[in-house]
Amino acid sequence: MTILIDMDDTIESLLKAWVRGVNSKYGRSVSYEEIDSWDVSLAYPGLTHEQVYAVPLEKGFWKTVEPIPGAAEAIQRFMAAGHEVFIVTATPYESVTEKMSDLLFRYFPFLSWKQLIITSRKQLIRGDVLIDDGVHNLEGGDYIKILMTAPHNRNYDAEANGMIRVDNWAEIEEIIRSISAEHER
Repeated sequence: MTILIDMDDTIESLLKAWVRGVNSKYGRSVSYEEIDSWDVSLAYPGLTHEQVYAVPLEKGFWKTVEPIPGAAEAIQRFMAAGHEVFIVTATPYESVTEKMSDLLFRYFPFLSWKQLIITSRKQLIRGDVLIDDGVHNLEGGDYIKILMTAPHNRNYDAEANGMIRVDNWAEIEEIIRSISAEHER
């Protein structure tokens, strides 16, 4: 199978680092769980959208982002089982090089540039499965849709919209095993 996997808040914890960064820079105390919208700036009244969204573009930011437990091991098992794995991210061009060197290839050294697709229109990419935390990336796509739970999507009705909601990589692996078994029949 071809497995497409988002980066931010799917294989690594961008939102946690982002909230820490904004809180530290502007003396705020917003918690990760308070982010209930895709637009992170809505959790920071008094700060502009530009102020909040500049934090992940700051030099050294990507070194503060940690991988999500189990992601690297699961991806390696997918590859060992013969699946094609591609990281599909909407990373802004300003941070691509730093993000990939400081984060992706640091924690996922078994991946290469040949497995990286950068696009803001994931529905244009062909694959069997997309694992993502952004509902807008899953809606309308021609693949099995796996929604990684995050604070900003916790109230979204995944099932009603043809998506499978998961909370961790163990659940994702179980779903991929099941889908793979169906493909082999």
